[in-house]
Amino acid sequence: MKAPDRYAVFGHPIGHSQSPRIHALFAAATQQAMTYEAEDIPPEGFNDAISRFLGSGGRGLNITVPLKELAFLVADTLSPEAGRSKAVNTLLFSPDGHIHGDNTDGRGLVRDLTLNLGIPLKGRRILILGAGGAARGILEPLLKLEPAQVTLANRTTEKARQLAFEFEDLGPLRALAMAALQDQQYDIILNATAASLQGDVPPLPDQILAAGGCCYDLAYGKEPTPFVLWGLQQGAVLSRDGIGMLVEQAAEAFWLWRGIRPDTPSVIATLRGTH
Repeated sequence: MKAPDRYAVFGHPIGHSQSPRIHALFAAATQQAMTYEAEDIPPEGFNDAISRFLGSGGRGLNITVPLKELAFLVADTLSPEAGRSKAVNTLLFSPDGHIHGDNTDGRGLVRDLTLNLGIPLKGRRILILGAGGAARGILEPLLKLEPAQVTLANRTTEKARQLAFEFEDLGPLRALAMAALQDQQYDIILNATAASLQGDVPPLPDQILAAGGCCYDLAYGKEPTPFVLWGLQQGAVLSRDGIGMLVEQAAEAFWLWRGIRPDTPSVIATLRGTH
């Protein structure tokens, strides 16, 4: 009898990862013979770990912080999103050893916002807080949906300007200093900073969220994140964490690996009931 196909997630640290649970639920629902484990891989051991996993017949990997840029470097071919973002969160291994890299984060975010939460993006004014890897990974899919404007705001303004310069050919994209947000208003505010993980909220002025606006934190935790709570305090009609994005980006990876798109709302509901 053929052994189950092997998959895993690499990260450092990795103990908090929900990915093994998500993919176990996907595999059970779609009757796929596969295993999925979490491995704590420090950056200095990444290349050796890739070789070992590939040599043992591994079929695919998810990659999380701080390894996404390293995964970008080991891929032989890249999806357009991975090429643009210079970061890879999904690797597909062919039997001949070929490594394909993808970044499913942006597609996962867009699917959660538009399909699960019913938030239209076309013609909306969107503010992204942060200009690191998380922001970089979501820009292309967001801009493809024709928002009126996407603004990047970051503690280091120059970093936001550089990111806006790299993606400005895809749509209306600009960078602002945090201090310059005082007189601005947005329909959707996305938190792509690590502030929630430290229990903080980026410094935002009152009235920045337009009437009927929505807030979304790419981070998630057992309790509502500080940014989700801030959004509710500002009167957001919807303020959510990134559990839905996590499940949707995993479903994109599962489709790349298995050629099957798993049902996501049931898995999101399961995680929301226990996370």
